[in-house]
Amino acid sequence: MGLKHEVLRLLEENRESYLSGQEIANRLAFSRTAVWKAIHSLKEEGYQIHAVSNKGYQLDTSCDLLSSEGIHAYLAEDLKQFPIYVYQQIGSTNTEAKQQALNGAPHGTIILAEEQTQGRGRLGRKFYSPKGTGIYMSIILRPQLHLNQAIQVTTTVAVAVCRVIEKLTNQNPHIKWVNDIYLGKQKICGILTEAVTDFESGQVEFIILGIGLNVNTVDFPADLHEIAGSLNPKDVTRNQLCAHLLNELFSLFSKLNDPQVLEEYKSKSNVLGNWITFMKNQESYEAFAEDINEQGGLIVRLKNDEKMILNSGEISIRWTKI
Repeated sequence: MGLKHEVLRLLEENRESYLSGQEIANRLAFSRTAVWKAIHSLKEEGYQIHAVSNKGYQLDTSCDLLSSEGIHAYLAEDLKQFPIYVYQQIGSTNTEAKQQALNGAPHGTIILAEEQTQGRGRLGRKFYSPKGTGIYMSIILRPQLHLNQAIQVTTTVAVAVCRVIEKLTNQNPHIKWVNDIYLGKQKICGILTEAVTDFESGQVEFIILGIGLNVNTVDFPADLHEIAGSLNPKDVTRNQLCAHLLNELFSLFSKLNDPQVLEEYKSKSNVLGNWITFMKNQESYEAFAEDINEQGGLIVRLKNDEKMILNSGEISIRWTKI
């Protein structure tokens, strides 16, 4: 890691205070001139850094550029060894992560981008990913799982995202089965889980976990105005959100079979207790969402009282509770 990145790491780790040029130089074993040049280079990249005589340097509280250094500053100690790659612009973080996984990238590799030009959601949909306003993150996982357990990863991630939003913003998010996070009636986050498996054994070789979170997005396309929203947190940076998400995610990954996680998922559902519509075998159905089973499947009751379990697919909610 070069001096510029080390200086940025120190500034991120000490956002609440000033660090003198001499202190930074002493910590990193470089000259004050070298530190000054690193600061100047960071400013040219867009980092807002205050320089005050007899105090030193400090990142502006509004500075919200994504960086591996900024995320590492808030990561749990056992996660700090995970490699983090931040791109200014990329087609899709999931596509990049899949390519890196095929090339042997290790468990815990994290890919982020300030902007996606080909962001993807479920069922081939596009995920709107404008520059500098969201978290577009993909994680390479190499778990010991069978394919039929993969949906549990998605439900666990949804719980983790909700926990972090509640903790850092005091807002009350809900989960639309199986992988969307809502504030009120607006979607603020989508989760895309893609698994590569061994065909014969059914064992998962790796999972690409994609999370798209609208943090400060304001200008949505016309077709998203009514259905998409943003988190709009106060005094929380995207680096902090990323780190807390990763901390919560990896803590919960060891509890995929924990019934308490499933109960929490159900308690945050905005689907259960509502009538929904869905397509199956090219036929439209209307049903009442009753429960979610241990595998993450949605248990619904049709109008003729027949019960059905949905393990995948898209649903629409009739928002009036029965």
